[in-house]
Amino acid sequence: MTPLWGTPPRSGNEYWTAMDEAIGVKMNWQTQDGNTYGEKLGAVLAGSDIPDMVCVPGWELGGQIPQAISSRFADLGEYLSGDKVLDYPNLAAIPTAAWQSSVFGGALRGLPMPGAPIGGVLPYYRQDIFEENGWTPPTDPQEFIDFAKDITSPKNQVWACEDMKWSAFVIHGVLPEKPNYFAMVDGKLVNRYETDAFLEALEWTRKLYDAGVVHPDAVAVQGDSKNRFTAGQSLMFNDGDGTWHNLVAEQQAANPDFRMNAFDFFGADGDPVLWRANGSNIWTFINKSLSPDRIREALEIANFCAAPYGTIEQRMRNYGVEGTHYTVEDGVQVRTPLGEEQVAPETYVFICSPGSFVAYPDTPQMVQDLTSWQKRMLPFAQDPLFYGRQVQEPDRFANLADRFEALEDDVVRGNQSIKDMQQAVTEWRRNGGDQLRDWYQELLDSADA
Repeated sequence: MTPLWGTPPRSGNEYWTAMDEAIGVKMNWQTQDGNTYGEKLGAVLAGSDIPDMVCVPGWELGGQIPQAISSRFADLGEYLSGDKVLDYPNLAAIPTAAWQSSVFGGALRGLPMPGAPIGGVLPYYRQDIFEENGWTPPTDPQEFIDFAKDITSPKNQVWACEDMKWSAFVIHGVLPEKPNYFAMVDGKLVNRYETDAFLEALEWTRKLYDAGVVHPDAVAVQGDSKNRFTAGQSLMFNDGDGTWHNLVAEQQAANPDFRMNAFDFFGADGDPVLWRANGSNIWTFINKSLSPDRIREALEIANFCAAPYGTIEQRMRNYGVEGTHYTVEDGVQVRTPLGEEQVAPETYVFICSPGSFVAYPDTPQMVQDLTSWQKRMLPFAQDPLFYGRQVQEPDRFANLADRFEALEDDVVRGNQSIKDMQQAVTEWRRNGGDQLRDWYQELLDSADA
């Protein structure tokens, strides 16, 4: 079971059939809408009919899901520790940092999808349209707002941006999600929700909504922001780094003049702060009720998927069958329409992946743009306090912060106020936030002991 953004391939399609033959196992995919994956995931893990392998993105580690991971999925340590991992050489080659963040409940349970140290969220813009109009990306918060007002033209069905809340968090240096949402300030742990930066990020985003520069469908939380971006209705939006290649590859035939890029993050008052991401933030877990032989079979599948760039397995996983899903033109793999339909909606990549790399021979300009962005931004990366650790909070704190994301969205849209958020933070402290702080302090103390 994996998330999927886009149209799922039909069952029994040529790509899945070829992969079945390559790995020697018949896979039964249960792809779920990535936008509502958390709801489905929670229901599945609470039931008794759990798939053999289940993908869990880090942003879905809320509520009871961490506890379910510890109780429902296998400890892979006995299969991968020491020399045993040599049976799975591609898994052995995955960087240590990715494995470190794959420990849940004191045991190695996750098969990692290693990520880049920065770039979980990128602020994209339509470079082709910017250049056509002689625009350059803004370089500070107020300039962004002023610029957004200037380029928005509702009568021409053009708005400056989509919801920019996630970029706002980076611009204002807001601490990341748990377990890295505490920082030591004047000798005391302070949570992201308690910081001025958190409120300032929401207030800045709210100004964008108030100015009418956010696309109406984003205001109403409907439709697809990517479609609005490629159609030129929204000229800036934020999304994951994987979106970049997908959109550029998709648009090469439909709109050869299309070019997107990412503008550099700026700080609210000077240099930006980009919090370095853990080595992995998406994992696939193996049902612990499976027999040892069945678990080894699942690890063989993961080993195939983790084959490094340049191998036959990697090309098969990423492009499918030559002549069916892609052709080679001037040494570059070019997807056919069937490849766009069956392979582009990613599935196998979620089982496990090799160490992070940037190699898209079909979109060389995008590779240059992305790596240039990473090179410029990496000097501003900092390690959060609990960097590299996969912390499982006690059950009593499982739902403590559940209301914040919805409240954030209400605040930026003007449906709730900053005072409402401040009140929610006060309630968070009273309902367990202060106890959670003490618990994290004990973690720090035990690590220093």
